[in-house]
Amino acid sequence: MIYLTESATAAVRTAIAGASGPVGGLRIMVESGGCAGYKYMMGFVAEANPGDTIIDQDGITLFVDPDSDALLDGTTINFTIGLEGAGFTFENPNARSSCSCGKSFG
Repeated sequence: MIYLTESATAAVRTAIAGASGPVGGLRIMVESGGCAGYKYMMGFVAEANPGDTIIDQDGITLFVDPDSDALLDGTTINFTIGLEGAGFTFENPNARSSCSCGKSFG
C-alpha cells in the first residue's frame, strides 16, 4: 500500500484540477536510474494498465505497475515546500539507501 499525506493529497488534487486532459489517476512507479539505483516517477494517466495495483485514497486513484509494487509497498508520499522549492518526497521502508535529493533509492 502507498500512502499520501494530506499535503500530497492537496497537491495532487490541485494538479488534477489544472490538467489539460482527462485524468483517471496518478501512476506511481520506479525506474532503473538515479544516483542510488532506482528513481521515483509520477504522472497522470487516463486509465490503468493490465496488472496494475489500483489504490483509492481519499478520492484519488493511484496506479502501480507490478514491477514497482513490491519496491513501493509501505511508502509514504508527502508534498513539502522549503527553501529549495516545492516537491514530493518519498519515505520508503524498502530503501536500503537513498540520495540526498530524495528522488532515488537503492
